Amino acid sequence: MSSKFNKELQTLIKDKVISPELAQKIEQYYATKDIGKSTKLFTIFGVLGALLIGSGVILMLAHNWDDFTKLTKTILAFTPLLIGQVLTGFSILKKKSSTWKEASGTFLFFAIGACISLISQIYNIPGTLGSFLVTWILLCLPLIYLLRSHAIVLFCIIFSTYYAVEVGYWQYRNSETPWLYFVFMLAVIPYYLQVLKKSISSNMITILNWILPASIFTVLGTFIGHNGHLGFVMYITLFGLLYNIGKLPVFEKLRVFRNGFLVIGSLGSVISLLFFTFRWIWDESSSRFNFDLQGFYVSSALFMLSAITLSFVIWKKGLKKVNLFQVAFILFWGIYFLLFTVEILPVVLINILVFALGVSAIKIGADKFNFKILNYGLLIVSVLIVCRFFDTGMSFVLRGILFVIVGLGFFLTNYMMLKKQQKIKKQLNDLQV
Repeated sequence: MSSKFNKELQTLIKDKVISPELAQKIEQYYATKDIGKSTKLFTIFGVLGALLIGSGVILMLAHNWDDFTKLTKTILAFTPLLIGQVLTGFSILKKKSSTWKEASGTFLFFAIGACISLISQIYNIPGTLGSFLVTWILLCLPLIYLLRSHAIVLFCIIFSTYYAVEVGYWQYRNSETPWLYFVFMLAVIPYYLQVLKKSISSNMITILNWILPASIFTVLGTFIGHNGHLGFVMYITLFGLLYNIGKLPVFEKLRVFRNGFLVIGSLGSVISLLFFTFRWIWDESSSRFNFDLQGFYVSSALFMLSAITLSFVIWKKGLKKVNLFQVAFILFWGIYFLLFTVEILPVVLINILVFALGVSAIKIGADKFNFKILNYGLLIVSVLIVCRFFDTGMSFVLRGILFVIVGLGFFLTNYMMLKKQQKIKKQLNDLQV
């Protein structure tokens, strides 16, 4: 606690604003908060320290690596692994603090990867980067539950994403579908649910709320199969699933920017649907429309998961609490699969859907007095209008008038909402008086 704060407390006691007993309780309260903050800092620096130590050891060994015999290289390859196991075992058996567990777990995580790669190099064991990552992740997954380590969870998600990207995107000549990615995510989700139940407002949950949907969004393209156009259906369905996950009752008290599922699901739905407001994408889709089995099965599975999640939200909150963003993927499926052969109707309906999403966001923002959501809705409508400039024959004068109208809409909507908010605050103050 700062000396300035202590002086302020002494001044309040001297002026008889608070009693010495109350000042002592305030000191104890803030001292407890400072301990919590210092523990978090120690954990962060412990993880960084473990990373730096491991990197330094690897660099020192690499400098003279070619001068060592094969036996010496083998011993050196296993030494960090043994040190990491000893430190991890000590942290578990002695029930050390989370700082110890995070630091030792981080060191062991990278020691496992270093040992695998060094042994492969020493004895010329063949293999691909994908198989190396699979072995590394499988060996490290149990550490999540042995150490209850946040750092290892993040590393496992990041390296699982790297594995899927490497196998599904970067192996151009022999790309595969990274099905093991689902196994890795299923192994991580129970820990995420435990942390979510224990401390939903923690910074770790905020990080996981962003990194999990971001990882799934990044990897989904590897499961599309041979029909690229069906990938749009998969992504729009995924964004519907993410948005409905973000609307689950457990996330109800979270601020919007702490709920990555909600933000990514909303932005992804709008951006994906904006593509389908252009006529050219429908022309290409209708001419190449076919059912690739893998892509169709993955799309169907995502649709079922999204529908189940939506049904659960309706069961818990009621049908009146459902907004258009939650059902947008269902409407898209109906338009895409039932009307894809019609020439112009799907384009008109998707334009109406995107416009309705913008109006829905404006209404949500107005109801909650949330300027960010309100302007987000206005932005959706504005972008939709801008998109129509590229495929319509409007004159520059008419386009200029539309821009002026949109700009006035931004200004007037925010002004009216601000006035309404000030009026309500004034009424509340009058009632208190």
